[in-house]
Amino acid sequence: MRIKSYISGAWREGSGNFKKLYNAVSGEAIGEISSEGINFKEALEYGRKTGGEALRKLTFHQRALLLKKLAKYLLARKEEFYKLSYYTGATKNDSRIDIEGGIGTLFTYSGKGRRELPNETIWPEGDFEQLSKNGTFIGQHVYVPMRGIAVHINAYNFPVWGMLEKMAPTLIAGMPAIFKPASVTSFLAESVVRAIIESDILPEGSVQMISGGAGDLFDHLTSQDVVTFTGSAETGLKLKSHPVVLKNNVRFNMEADSLNCTILGDDVTPGMEEFDLFVKEVVREMTVKAGQKCTAIRRTIVPADRLEEVKSAIIGRLKKIKTGDPQKEGIRMGALAGASQLAEVREKVLLLQQSADVIYEGENEFTDNNAFLEPVLLYCSYPLETDIPHDIEAFGPVNTMMPYQSIDDAIEIANRGGGSLVASLFTADNKTASKVVEGIGAWHGRIMIINRHSAGESTGHGSPMPHLTHGGPGRAGGGEELGGIRGIAKFMQRVALQGHPTTLSHICRQYIPGADQFEKDQHPFMKHFEELQIGETLFTHRRTVTETDIVNFAGISGDYFYAHMDDIAARNSFFEKRVAHGYFVLSAAAGLFVHPAEGPVLANYGLEKLRFIKPVYPGDTIQARLTCAKKTRKDPKPDEDPQGVVEWYVEIINQDEEVVAMYTILTLVRALG
Repeated sequence: MRIKSYISGAWREGSGNFKKLYNAVSGEAIGEISSEGINFKEALEYGRKTGGEALRKLTFHQRALLLKKLAKYLLARKEEFYKLSYYTGATKNDSRIDIEGGIGTLFTYSGKGRRELPNETIWPEGDFEQLSKNGTFIGQHVYVPMRGIAVHINAYNFPVWGMLEKMAPTLIAGMPAIFKPASVTSFLAESVVRAIIESDILPEGSVQMISGGAGDLFDHLTSQDVVTFTGSAETGLKLKSHPVVLKNNVRFNMEADSLNCTILGDDVTPGMEEFDLFVKEVVREMTVKAGQKCTAIRRTIVPADRLEEVKSAIIGRLKKIKTGDPQKEGIRMGALAGASQLAEVREKVLLLQQSADVIYEGENEFTDNNAFLEPVLLYCSYPLETDIPHDIEAFGPVNTMMPYQSIDDAIEIANRGGGSLVASLFTADNKTASKVVEGIGAWHGRIMIINRHSAGESTGHGSPMPHLTHGGPGRAGGGEELGGIRGIAKFMQRVALQGHPTTLSHICRQYIPGADQFEKDQHPFMKHFEELQIGETLFTHRRTVTETDIVNFAGISGDYFYAHMDDIAARNSFFEKRVAHGYFVLSAAAGLFVHPAEGPVLANYGLEKLRFIKPVYPGDTIQARLTCAKKTRKDPKPDEDPQGVVEWYVEIINQDEEVVAMYTILTLVRALG
């Protein structure tokens, strides 16, 4: 079969110089691939115009719902992907990480997009900035969609996850994507893209795929495009230095393979749970995906006086690992992705042996036409006197053990890797954990600290989570992927707006303090979701606070704090006299603005950003201003009336027009339809 490209709305076959693809398990040819004849300039322009324009018409929530729908569709077809994944040498567990892990990232980003972003096409970031004395000129940061296309160049080890984890934040940001998977496992990526296109869920032009080389793709990039790269540092640097990337300042995010490490704390001894957890994690990271993970443990750093016990325990576990055909019973580790990967790993092991000894290597011998490799464990006795194990990475089931004399030495060894995606620490001592994090944090993108209390629910050293940043400094590429909502911002432009609060409120589709407020004849709590307008304000009647109010509230709440109840103590405090409870003031304000009759308001959804600005004394008169600040339509459910969440900006003022408290309340409001 020929692996095709999906370009400009159609599947296209390369025109020549086809490269053969092989089954990593059997060595048999399974297809061929070429991108010759593809018009890359046309592909980029098609994505920018057709896909970009369609995506930008949708809100963040609408795009997020498309991801959820697509994730369900792909999950229903996962068995198709599992069958092809076998040809990459992956076991069922390996494939689950790649396939269902990738689909799970779509679900995660869909949920976060709907919970944390507005149901709009523009995304205000943070609070406004006061730029003038009287508040008539303010600043506000917002994110807007870029007008380019995201070019995602993926590594061979995770052809599904690597593609979907990049696609999720890209599409929510309103940017189309074009994928270029590594050729050796491209047949699996192609099958997923075919399913995406067949689903007809995404707008036309949202997704394209290049099967084969990138040709002159980079020659046609613009300043509005984004490039992400996962793979070797050498290739990444070459792409990052492309003249067009430099000339147009194209955003370039690089995630490179690194010499990740794990450290056994000097407080951990054999027999402790942390010791067994450490050994288990080292072996797992060596053998899952046959060690072909950019996050796999390459350096195992242990106290020198526990070296023999650790070595014996790791080797004991490695001996139980069966390597071979992933479809056979009892096989725990499959093959590398292909013959070229096998040759490269063997070459790197020979280089590592210049400073380390092989202390374990499986005894199985495999034929030359497949890509199997038994786990290899090395030992470097002088890790602070050589650069080799900190510079050479064998991208397979290969690990080098290194001893340390003190925690300071362990920190220095960890940092000698020059920057990595992840480090892990196994310790029962929180002081050790603090010292290590402070010592290695600047050199690592993620640090996992494990003890007996966290291990049960830990996702593991080598598992990037969509909620957290995946990336690292220095050798690891200096970039970041995922990171929850942060990942979406990488495909958008942050713009600093300056102007009057009313103007910026209109642009941001949410009320900004200082903007125009207006009253309507009908109480806002008697209006349905659609009938409410941003800036609509209720100015309540007034209420005078009395000493009886304070005494009664203390009795009801049980709050007898001296400033409320003790005249002498209150006079000696900075309050200078007794004050009303802050929560009484909130309760009294609620009594001022809540409408007693049944209406569209279904429930109080929460209270945020509460600040008590000035004290309220007996005899003070308070009034509330309730302003409709933001509206977010909720996703419809079959058994639920249509509804939305309304955020109200509340100011409580006293008789001198001074603000005594401010906060935001959220109400669940019934919609008309």
